[in-house]
Formats: sequence, C-alpha cells, structure tokens
Amino acid sequence: MRIFVPQDAASLALGADRIARAIAAEAAARGTEVTVVRNGSRGLFWLEPLVEIETATGRVGFGPLTLADVPALFGDLAAHPKHLGLVQEIPFLKKQQRLTFERCGITDPLDLDAYRALGGFAGLDKARAMSGKEVCAEVKASGLRGRGGAGFPTGIKWETVRTAVADQKYVVCNADEGDSGTFSDRLIMEADPFCLVEGMAIAALAVGATRGYIYTRSEYPHAIRMMTSAIEIATRAGLLEDLQLEVREGAGAYVCGEETALLDSLEGKRGQVRAKPPIPALIGLFGKPTVINNTISFATVPWILAHGAQAYADYGMGRSRGTMPVQLAGNIKHGGLFEIAFGITLGELINDIGGGTASGRPVRAVQAGGPLGAYFAVSQFDTPYDYEAFAAKDGLIGHGGLVVFDDAADMAQMARFAMEFCAHESCGKCTPCRIGSTRGVETLDKIIAGEAVEQNLALVTDLCETLKFGSLCALGGFTPYPVMSAIKHFPEDFRGPAAKLAAE
Repeated sequence: MRIFVPQDAASLALGADRIARAIAAEAAARGTEVTVVRNGSRGLFWLEPLVEIETATGRVGFGPLTLADVPALFGDLAAHPKHLGLVQEIPFLKKQQRLTFERCGITDPLDLDAYRALGGFAGLDKARAMSGKEVCAEVKASGLRGRGGAGFPTGIKWETVRTAVADQKYVVCNADEGDSGTFSDRLIMEADPFCLVEGMAIAALAVGATRGYIYTRSEYPHAIRMMTSAIEIATRAGLLEDLQLEVREGAGAYVCGEETALLDSLEGKRGQVRAKPPIPALIGLFGKPTVINNTISFATVPWILAHGAQAYADYGMGRSRGTMPVQLAGNIKHGGLFEIAFGITLGELINDIGGGTASGRPVRAVQAGGPLGAYFAVSQFDTPYDYEAFAAKDGLIGHGGLVVFDDAADMAQMARFAMEFCAHESCGKCTPCRIGSTRGVETLDKIIAGEAVEQNLALVTDLCETLKFGSLCALGGFTPYPVMSAIKHFPEDFRGPAAKLAAE
C-alpha cells in the first residue's frame, strides 16, 4: 500500500508532516505494511493536505485531510468523508493542459529514477545530439517567451548569448518570486526540481556556459533545500558534465526580481537597477554574457526539446504560444495553480475554474500580474488570457498571478497600496520611482480625505505618466497600472462621502 503525502511549503503549513506521522503510526498499530511517499504538491491548494492512495484503478485523493480523518484511510475508501475519487478526474486538474507541470505531485521530487521514468532528461539527451545553434533555433521556433513578466522571446535571448565572444558565460535563473499571489516558481522547485536543473543544463549547453546560479529568496527555505539537493544528486550522477550549478539566497528585496538588480545582488552588491544598454546577454554577471530567465522559462525547455518546437507552439494563440501556469489567489474558492494554453478568458479562469469568491460575495476586481499589475473589472472578463490582449487593455500577464477581490474591496485604498509598495521597494536609483511614489501616496491620501479631489486626480494622472515613462525599470514603470486602472474602472471609490462633501 503506497500513500502519498505532499511536502511542499503550503501543505506543511497545513499539517502535512503530522498527517504523514499519523499514517505511519496507524499502519504500525494495525500491522499494515504501508510506504509513505512524500511527493510535491499538484497545486490544488484548497484541498491541501491532499493525500493520495495508490489503487488498482489509479490514485485516489482525500482532502483536505485532518488528523481525525487518518484512521478511515485504512477502511472502506469509497466511504471516507474526504473521498475525492481518482485524482486525475478532479475537474480542476482534469481541465488543465499540463506540460511544464506534468510531473508535479506525482513522485518524490528527489527520486531521480522516477524523474527519468516520467520522461526526465529526454530533452537534455536530445540537446546533446544537437549543436548550440540548433537548440537555440528550436527554442525560438517554439514561441516560448519569458514567463517572468517581460514576455521577451527566450530563443532570441539565448542566441544573443551564444554568438557573443567571451572566455566565460553564465546561465542565471531568476527564481526571486516576489509578486503577491504567485507561487509557480516555488511549486516547481519543491515538486519537480530536476526539471529546472535540466532546463538550465540545456541552456548552458546551447550558449556555451559552464557556470549557473539559481537566485531565490530567503522566504523559500524548503525550495532552497530541495534545489540544493537536486543539484547535488544530478552532479553525482554525472548528468551535468562540466556545468557547475549553485543556489544563491537573496534577502527578499522586490527590486531584485528585475534582472539587472538581481545580477548586482549576485555579485555581492546592493541590488540596484542597471541602465540599459548594455544588455545582460552581452554584459551580464561579472561583465560576461549571461542568459537570465525565469524559473518557468527554464523549466519549460525540457518539454520543448523532448517533444519538439511545433508540439509546444500548437498550444496558445497569436504571439502567445504554449501554456501558462496561472496562479489563482486572493478571495477565491478554488485557489491554486492552473496550467492552460493562452486564449482562455479571464472570466473562465475566475468563475469556471476558480469557482468565484471564497466569501460568496460578487467578484468586484481581479489584479493580474502581481502588485504592480492592472485591476480588471467584471465588465472586462471576456478578455483572452494573452500577452497582446492584456496589453490592449493596459494590463499585464506578468508572472501569471491573478488575485481576486469581492465587492467589499475599497479600490482607492488598493491604488494607495500600489504607490506605497513602490515607495517601500524602490532601490532609489532613479528620481521618478524614488520621489514620485512617495508623492503619489501623499496625493492619494488627499483624494481619500476628499481634499481637492479633481485637482489631485489630475495630479496623480500626471505623476503616473512620469513614473511610467521616466523610471529606469519596471518597478516604477508599472506602478501606474494598478493606480490608473483603479481610477478608471472604479471612479466611485475615489469620490467617497468625504470627497463628495468637499465637491459640494
């Protein structure tokens, strides 16, 4: 009898370790032979801890499981109060198109043999039979774009590094996942770490790099331990050849999610944004050509190499090819990770997949793309989940996060939070971001207090233009998205009782 108990950070926070110990103790008391496998999470967070039992017809799920539910796992499974049926038939999972996350939740994340049995390292094996130029061309043909937010074509970046002349090149994984409501990087690192290792190995092979770094934040201790162990296992097995990989831990500065600030931090400096040009592909880490991609970008490459560029490009719409791990968070009934091809509508994701709000109240707004992403109103829920479609609505796909708010949300306060967030996280290098965000908080406070509302709204609009076009990086440049979208779609919140009284 094999029972799977997840060991990712979310499940552990909900008591997964206690559940695993209780299962082992119950089995011992009954004299039942049980193997407890600590797998990664499948990303169905509202069901965690999601315990699975291997049966003749497939793995059956039970969740969210509590200690009181453990004894019944050794009885009639169909009668168990938390019985969910076959895991693959759970609608939230069944509707997905899992490519990057196809192995997540299936095995012990550090079981190298299990990883290979599920197709692991097939992409790297194929890449080793190709030239670097051919690998770059394959990635380019797939249409894969950076999944960290910028959406830049991955193959073009790799080709630039490949053709650069230098005595040393680097591959750097940006796993500094700092956006509110996002967790796809963490999920990959905790549930399928070899996938990230393989993707970085393919990138290094393609561009001629011999050193690689995974930069993540100190708030991810479980992911750090998992990635460190996976690198050690892959290195001992001789799978990385002459590539040296290392995990580096950041202090949690949001601006270090910006690639050049991340590189400064890796070099031991204060994380501050660099002016471009030069681009990191030519002058990056320690002044050398550097491939720097997001975790999901690297983790997707093994699938592309194993199945072919066209197979990946067949998913999606327009210039947005492949799949995106959409992360549903906030006030939502079914929170978790949902991997799907680009083209599904925002409304389908929130209402059909996410099940609407957890509070049961009407959805009022959805913030897409992190704390500096735009707010979408319900009237925009027909927008396709696609880079260009979102851009046309002054929105961002970003890292794939969607944070839901019900009708109790005060959007003026949310706009203020965006400005305050920018002021707190600014690296201070450029004036629009450093000073403009602080002035923005002050001006929004005046609006909320009903002081010269129309004049101050005009001032905020002007200030946002300066931030958007004058900031050195996306931290200041994207702050206007939540502020202006809140003002545009929820104007009544900026003209509350105090504001209306002042206007009269």
